[in-house]
Formats: sequence, structure tokens, C-alpha cells
Amino acid sequence: MQQTKTIKNKITSHSSKTFEPTLAIYRKALSFLVDVINTEWSVLENLSTKELVNAVEKLTHHTKTNPCPKYDFDATFYKFPSYLRRAAISKGSGIVKSYRSNYQNWLDEKSESIVHGKRFKKQSPVLSVRHEAFPVFYKGNMFKQVSDNQAKIKVFLNNDWVWVTITFHHKNLKNRGIAGWKENNPTLVKTGKKYFIHFSYEKKIQLNKTKLKEQVIVSVDLGITNSAVCCAMRSDGTVIGRKFINQPVEKDRMYTKINKLKKAQRHSGYVNAPNYWRRINGLKKHIVHHTSSEIIKFAVDHQADIIVFEYLGKMKHPEGMYGAKKLRHKVHHWSKLGIQRKVEEMAHYKGVRIRRVSAKYTSALAFDGSGEVKRNHKKDLAAYQNDKVYHADLNASYNIGARYFIREFLKSFSEKKRLLLEAKVPSLVTRTRLTLASLISLHQALRTNGA
Repeated sequence: MQQTKTIKNKITSHSSKTFEPTLAIYRKALSFLVDVINTEWSVLENLSTKELVNAVEKLTHHTKTNPCPKYDFDATFYKFPSYLRRAAISKGSGIVKSYRSNYQNWLDEKSESIVHGKRFKKQSPVLSVRHEAFPVFYKGNMFKQVSDNQAKIKVFLNNDWVWVTITFHHKNLKNRGIAGWKENNPTLVKTGKKYFIHFSYEKKIQLNKTKLKEQVIVSVDLGITNSAVCCAMRSDGTVIGRKFINQPVEKDRMYTKINKLKKAQRHSGYVNAPNYWRRINGLKKHIVHHTSSEIIKFAVDHQADIIVFEYLGKMKHPEGMYGAKKLRHKVHHWSKLGIQRKVEEMAHYKGVRIRRVSAKYTSALAFDGSGEVKRNHKKDLAAYQNDKVYHADLNASYNIGARYFIREFLKSFSEKKRLLLEAKVPSLVTRTRLTLASLISLHQALRTNGA
């Protein structure tokens, strides 16, 4: 699997006056090329990216063998660097391809609606010529590294393309886990009023292929009270580690900011409040990054091969119960999918795979197979039918891990063997009622059969 990581280095030696003209002329050139590519799309449509770049250059760039191009790019953009022009052509071709694909999808939807006699109100996509794109500085032609924190880049300054030596923050690649990765061409990026030079690194990482019986997994139950509760589990159901991850201080600050914003909106109606949202989103981002980092550290400590999550994409918001409004408010600011995406990205860097299982009844059923549980008013403890009291989220993490192993074991069996096992362990029939006790019973049945 090809993995890419971007390192952002803040430029400290120059202000926006040095880089603003370069961004402006690059975006202007990109708009010119997008218009040309869209006009000539019937000719360029079936070409590869490399062939398309050459074809557009023949249409726009003046050379000794091509003295009269159809579109005079050089008259407007004099001495425009060749590699930067090709980067703009590649970017422009991607923009036009995306527009054409969206337009074709729109036509297909429209024709399907007409066939079924339905009204079609969706507006057609429009090609945007202006884009907030950033230039790529090709090494040698536009970028020359001088030292770890200095480089020469070619910028448009005082109506001419000149070399400027910039200084930027150097970051330790070893600490970032990308020492030895291939470094790609850097990009000049503007964020707010500051400028950064972005280096992207890529490497082909082989995800582990550990046999099922030898796998160690980390099952994760994401929640609102605790950001995540993890357990490390072997294929036979043995739990070898547990971890609780939470950020109570950050959550308290976030809810305080949200409540202040709600109070202001009750008195004054809708208010934009960008500073409030900046702080709220900053705290949410911190919770996502810290939770993801702790899950990965736990997985690395236990040499896990798989990290297992629940499917949380389409959740029904609670209604018709005491405290439903307050719970919906908390669920709205719960970054469950953000944590899953970040963990997936970080896990793949380590060669760890990601799997997901059904979330239904993972918290409602006791891991020991005693039946449904009753939660206390704080929802953090679960009372079993055999009078045992256990942590509700930890109970769910056991069931999540067990469901993954049961699914993988049954998948590898023939239909005949699977039916025999279901006859011995009836709980295997309904996948949404599987618990850790079901996994232990499955192994007992396999040992009985000599598997």
C-alpha cells in the first residue's frame, strides 16, 4: 500500500510581499489553461496525463518547431517557468476531468428521472475557472535545497522570475516516523497570513498478513463519556491488555464554549462568532488527535495486527426519552468518524490493518453471555443479570473483538462445518447477539471436533 505523509514547514525569512505575486500569476495561468483544456476537450479526452501535457503545450507554448500556437500563453505569461507551466497543465486537466465527470453524472440522473416520470430540480455543475491552488516547485528547476532549513526557490518578484533564498523551520523526520521515505517536490502553501513549504513523503508499506490463529487485535469502543476504551485480545478470546482514553479537561472547556455560544444565540438570534468556533474546533481536533495517538501507542505496545472498530456511519439520534435533547447535543459534537479516519491513517503507517463490525447490541449484551445488561444513570456501569457489575464500555470492547474473530473463523469454514458449529453454539446464528462468551464456546466446539 502506497502511503503519503506531508510535513509542513513554516517560512520565517520572508513576508507575504515576496510570495503573493507568485500565487497570483500561477492562479491566473491556471485559469487560462483550464479554459483552453475545456475548449479542446474533444481532442484531449482520451489522452494520458503525459500525452495531455504535451498536447496542451503545443496548443499554448511558442517554440522553434511550434512558432504559431493556437493559444498564445507566452504573450500573457512571459518567461513563465516550464516546469511550473506543466504543473499548472496537470492541475487544470484534473479540474476539467472532474467537471466533465460530474456533468455526465448529472445528465445520467436527469435522463433516469425523465424515464421514471419524476421532476428533476438538481442544477447542472458549472466549471469554475478560478481556483485557490498552490504551485508545486520542481526540484532543480524551481527549488534547490541549500541546507536542512534553507532553500532557493524561484518566485515572481518585480515582474521577473528570480531566485530567493528562504529559511524555514526544520523538522526531525526520524521523530515523525518517515526517515528513509521518498521526498517529493515541495509546494508553497498560504494558510491565513503565513506561508509554508510543504514536503510530501511517500513509501510503499506492506500491511501485515498474520494468520488468524496468531493474530492479536485491539478492539476499540468509541464513546462520549470516555473517548475510547481499548482491549487487546488474542484469537482464543484471551484479553491481554486494557486502556481507557479520555480528555476531561478539553471536553469541559469545549462544552463551556458551546454553552456560552448557545446562550448568546438565545438572546441575540444566530451569531457568526468565528472566535468561539475556532476554539471549539481546535479542542475537537485535539481530542481526535490525542485519542488516535493513544490507540496507536496501545496497539504498538501489544504488537497488534488488527484494530477493530464499530460501524458508526449512520447513527440514529435518540428521541422520545429523558435527556434526549442533551444527548443529541453531545452526539452532534462527537468526532467518532474523525477518530476512525485518523487511526486508520496512522495504523497503515505501522502496517496495521483496520476492520469494522456491527455496533448493534455490543453495549447491551454482557460479555459473559448472561444476557442483556442494565446501565446506571451515568451510563458508565453495566449490571448483569447474574448481579455482576462491570464497566459498560470495556464490556462493549470485549464483544467488538469477539465479533471480529467469530466472523473471520466462520468465513474460513465450509457451509457444512459452519452449520454443525451453529448447532453446537446456537448464539452464532444471530450475528448481532455475539459476545465474548460466544467466541469461547466456538473454540470449545472446535476442540471437540478436533479442528
